Amino acid sequence: MSLTQGTSTSTRAAAVVAPGELRADPDKRGRARESRRQVKSTKSSKTMFLLILPFLILVFLFSYLPLAGWVTSFYDYRPALGMSGSEFVGLQWFEMLVSSPTQLRQIGQVLTNTLAMSFLGFATSLLPVFFAMLLNEIRAPWFRNSVQTLTTLPNFISWVLVYMIAFSLFSTTGLVNSVLHDWGIITAPIKFLDTDQHVWLTMLLWSLWKGLGWGAILYLAAITAIDPALYESARIDGAGRFQIMRYITFPQLMPTYVVLLVLSIANMLNNGMEQFYVFQNAFNKEYIQVLDLYVYNIGITGNSLSMATAIGMLKSLISVLLLVAANAVAKRARGTSII
Repeated sequence: MSLTQGTSTSTRAAAVVAPGELRADPDKRGRARESRRQVKSTKSSKTMFLLILPFLILVFLFSYLPLAGWVTSFYDYRPALGMSGSEFVGLQWFEMLVSSPTQLRQIGQVLTNTLAMSFLGFATSLLPVFFAMLLNEIRAPWFRNSVQTLTTLPNFISWVLVYMIAFSLFSTTGLVNSVLHDWGIITAPIKFLDTDQHVWLTMLLWSLWKGLGWGAILYLAAITAIDPALYESARIDGAGRFQIMRYITFPQLMPTYVVLLVLSIANMLNNGMEQFYVFQNAFNKEYIQVLDLYVYNIGITGNSLSMATAIGMLKSLISVLLLVAANAVAKRARGTSII
């Protein structure tokens, strides 16, 4: 009985000493805490990875897997024969792009249209910033929300419906011509849509109408992240609303604007084709045909999928180079890069 009691006493003594030793050893306690932190961080990282895994799969399926189709540019591809039955022609389609004077002139005009639309977009890229700043200054919440909703809704309207609106308003028998004729201002209808005059400006205005409100959303979110103490300090110093917008809100939005500008420079050759496809006609086709629409017309209308793939492949490679160059310029100007 005494031996058992002695053993129990020794065990309790060891149990009492062990925590003391742990408290006396800060290194051991720190290692235990660090181990628990690493386990918790590992579990959190695995959870975050599982959350983004579906999106990574979608990016792979829709952005990277289709790159396998670039092999079509090295074949005289015939859909009826398939890839195995089509003739391998090597760099023939790439050589045709630079060997034909007619092809070069056409591509030159297409690139002019594409770059003109892109530079007009750059020139008006500050409009969403100013619109967000003005929208933020509206004090009545109901009016601010109404304006934001009305200016954002056009972004969710397809370009087909936008063209229907444009046709109803600006065709030769549309509302605008009818009103001008009834008022005696004109005697013959004005061809707003069936003309090659001011095509770039017209497309820019429709693009702004459709995307201005949507483009301002990101800047409105950035405004909410600005430290309110800056505004309070400015008001105490006697700054007015426009001075606050100029010296606080606008500079604080510039990092966001620069990032979006760099990304838009990388997409300089990607104007999309939906807008230009629905607005094109025999009168304005020469000036409205941007690179994406040109690739579509060659591949689908012209039934030359291999040539269209070759042009699209070159466009993608040039876009990557533009992104790297724009990122290098941004890093030199801001001290940090975005990729």
